[in-house]
Amino acid sequence: MKDFTDDKKVLEHFRGITLAEMDSVKLMNRIDTKFVFKRSQLLSFLEVLASEYRILNVDGNLISTYKTLYFDEPNFQYFLDHHNGKGNRFKVRIRNYVESDLFFFEIKNKYKERTLKSRISVEGFEEQLTERTKNYAQHVIGGEIELEAKLWNNFQRISLVNVEGKERLTFDLGLSFDWNGEKFDYEHLVIAELKQERASRDTLFYSLMKKNGIRPSSLSKYCIGAVALYPNLKYNNFKEKLLLIDKLL
Repeated sequence: MKDFTDDKKVLEHFRGITLAEMDSVKLMNRIDTKFVFKRSQLLSFLEVLASEYRILNVDGNLISTYKTLYFDEPNFQYFLDHHNGKGNRFKVRIRNYVESDLFFFEIKNKYKERTLKSRISVEGFEEQLTERTKNYAQHVIGGEIELEAKLWNNFQRISLVNVEGKERLTFDLGLSFDWNGEKFDYEHLVIAELKQERASRDTLFYSLMKKNGIRPSSLSKYCIGAVALYPNLKYNNFKEKLLLIDKLL
């Protein structure tokens, strides 16, 4: 894992916000806009953002660790729905918020450009889903579904909240994916996600991306990992975005 010492020094310039205070900006129903850029650019971006954003502080930790187990149907239907640009699609995972010692079974539904997130607390990772989580997935997604674990994803996250509006901003760093003994690391990447109640470009971060020639990109962490770990998957529609990731090396 990369050393985050310089980032941590900059992060200390942000005003903090607790998990309890962030309840008012959960944004479980929101518009997501993603950006991908070089890890080496992050430090300068953080220096600019410190004036207008607060940072999540979990027991003194300004950078949080996330461990995720993704699920899909046996034929990778959810991956293919994303690849094919389906307007109503799902992502299913169990995520461990390490510093908080919390586990959630989470389902994200992308529908008409909005993201609706549903979740329930679980005791830990379930490579084989329990009846409770199966029933919850069927309730949220609807119909008969069969889910199986597909890949692990680990990363660290910086979480910011705009001091004025209902807007959250996350930076995911140190990404890695693994399954059945095979592992891929993307230490050179940062995936940023702007989460808003209503889409707006009138925000400091969006302006910063535009100024640096960084355009929105909808490629998800799950899709990046799936393409790497399952090379036989169809990925034609992701080629341009995957080439961008290679160029950022």
